[in-house]
Parts: sequence; C-alpha cells; structure tokens
Amino acid sequence: MYQKRFAETDMPDITSLEQLRGMEGHRMRAFYKILAQRHGIGRFRRNYHPDQWHAQDPVNLALSAANTCLYGIVHAALLALGLSPAIGFVHAGTQHAFVYDIADLYKTEITLPLAFALHQSDNPEQEARRRFREDLRLLRLLPRIIQDVQTLLTPRQQDAAEPSERRDVEMVHLWDPKAGVLPAGTNHAAGTP
Repeated sequence: MYQKRFAETDMPDITSLEQLRGMEGHRMRAFYKILAQRHGIGRFRRNYHPDQWHAQDPVNLALSAANTCLYGIVHAALLALGLSPAIGFVHAGTQHAFVYDIADLYKTEITLPLAFALHQSDNPEQEARRRFREDLRLLRLLPRIIQDVQTLLTPRQQDAAEPSERRDVEMVHLWDPKAGVLPAGTNHAAGTP
C-alpha cells in the first residue's frame, strides 16, 4: 500500500510500520502546504472535531464531507469483493480500518484538492458532496478501487503478469434455502405485493 502511495517500487523491507506511518505523515503535511500555497491560504492544519463541527474552517469541513463520500464508495467496493472492512493493514482498532487504508490511496488525488478548492465556500460540506458526485462519473473510481484492491491482495510472483493487466471480478450469486442458487443482479422482489 505504501509503495502505491509513494509511487516507489523499491522500499526497504526493513522499514517498520511506524516508520512508514511517519513517512506518510510527512508526505501529507507537505501536500497540505502545497495546496494551501496554491489557494492562498495561510497555514493549514487538519482538524476533525465532531463536537465543534461548525467552528471548523471551510477546508476541514469540505474535507470531512468529501472523505465521508470516499469512505462510502470504498466500503461498498470492499463488501462487493467479500472483504471485511474491519481488517486493516495500516489502520487498526476500528470497524472501518481497511476502508481507511484503501481510501488513503485516493485522498491526495481526489478529496484534498476538492476541499482546498472550497476554502471560500459558504457551504463547504454541501458543495463538497455535490462536486464529489459530479467528479465520480469522470473518475470511474469504483472499478479502479476494485482493481487496486485485487492487485494489493494478490501475492507478488516473479513471473506475474503486468500489474496494469485488468482483473475481472467474478460474479457472486445469491443463495436461498428453498430455491437454491439465484442469479445476482436481479430484482427478486419484482411482482411481490
């Protein structure tokens, strides 16, 4: 995961998880600084205080709203793949640890630029959700998440095919105790009173 985030193919195997988290923290602070300068914002600090929600600045409000949208899509993708959203590799101790792990792959590309662009918005939360939905069609994010998760969870092999090779998702069918296997993607409630 960190190799994908840092776009580096050769990270030392001896790097500990704590060191990787520290490197990620530095990378994110540098990205915040670049975006703050680009948008003419003084110093920016990520703050998330649910108990003081309306006292937060527009960037933090927009970022929380956009991240929530991203978490929802990642959560749906993980469930569609039959994976547990709670079993994280980097994040731990929460029911959504794996959701946060995967969402972190896309924040610098999607939610952070969006949030900083809304630094002067009167309604940053609503605008962030609306713009996220609009951009979602352009990004084709869900298939990308599925492919990235499959690539991350597939063990590396020396003879493995190129990582950009598309992996098709196998269809999972439904099971009914009376009828047996039912095709997925069908509205089985149709015609029911």
